[in-house]
Amino acid sequence: MSDDFEGISVFLAIAGARNFRVAGERLGVTRSAVSQALQRLEDRVGVALVQRTTRSVRLTEAGERFHDMVAGSAKQVSEAIQAVREVQTRPRGLLKIAASSIAERFISGPFLAGFMEAYPDLHLDITITDEEFDIVERGFDMGVRLGEVLEQDMLAVPVSQSQKHCAVASPKYLAAHKPPRHPRELIDHICIGWRPRPDAAPYRWEFTEDGRDFAVAVDPALTTNDMGMMVRSALSGAGITFGMVETFEPYLASGQLVPLLEDFCPPFDGFYLYYPKRHRQPLKLRAFVDYIRTHR
Repeated sequence: MSDDFEGISVFLAIAGARNFRVAGERLGVTRSAVSQALQRLEDRVGVALVQRTTRSVRLTEAGERFHDMVAGSAKQVSEAIQAVREVQTRPRGLLKIAASSIAERFISGPFLAGFMEAYPDLHLDITITDEEFDIVERGFDMGVRLGEVLEQDMLAVPVSQSQKHCAVASPKYLAAHKPPRHPRELIDHICIGWRPRPDAAPYRWEFTEDGRDFAVAVDPALTTNDMGMMVRSALSGAGITFGMVETFEPYLASGQLVPLLEDFCPPFDGFYLYYPKRHRQPLKLRAFVDYIRTHR
C-alpha cells in the first residue's frame, strides 16, 4: 500500500518557495528529486497540483485547495515529531537568524560566543541583512530588528537598551565647516549616506523637534551600503554622517568623531529578537530565547 503522506512535504516546500530549486535546497535534495516526488503525488491524487512554465511555478486551483487542507496538519505532525525527539535530547541542529547590520551589541561577538559554548550541539547560521522580509517564508528561525518595524504577530524579546540616532563628523571636518545648529542646515553640508542595498533609497535622516518627527532630505555626496566605509569616510573628514549612536560609540569616546544635533535625537525603542508564534516552539529556539533572557 502506498504511503498517503509521501510527497506532501515536497509539495509544501514548492508551495512556499514557488521554485523547484529553492524547494530542493530547503529540503536538502536535488531539483530532480523534488520534481519526481511531486509527479508521484500528482499521479496518486489524479490531478495536477502545480502549474510549471519556463518562467514561473504556481499552484493550480486544486493545488491551492489541497495546500489549504494539508498545511496545518503537516505542521502539527512536524511539531509532534520534534517534540518527541526533544524529550531525550539536548538542543541541537541549525538555528538560522537574520540580523540587522546595525544591531551592534547582538552581533558584536561576546553574547554569541557564550551561547555557542553553552550549547555545543547547536550551530548558528547568521545572515546580516537590512532588508525587511518574512523570516518564515525565507526559512529563518528568528530575526533581530528594531522594535518599531516588527510584525504584530511575532513574539519578541529585547536584546538591547533604547537606542538613539546621531549625526557625527570628525574634528578635521568641523575645523573647515561651521557645525550645523539645526537639522535643516545639513543641506548646506557634505553628507555621507547609507543604504541597505543598491536598489533601496538612502537611509532617512530623521529628527524630532517639540515632540514632532521630521526628516531632512540631505543629498549625500557619498552613499554606500557598507557601514564600515561610511564610518571610515566620516573619520577621515569626508563629511557628516548619520546613524545609531551604538555604531559610533568607540569613536565618540576617543574623540575621533564629534556628536552633532543631539537635542534633536531623542531615544527610541531598541532591538528585539523576534520569532513566529507556535503552539510548541522547537527546543533549539527555546534554548536561544532563554539564554538571551538570562544574559542580556
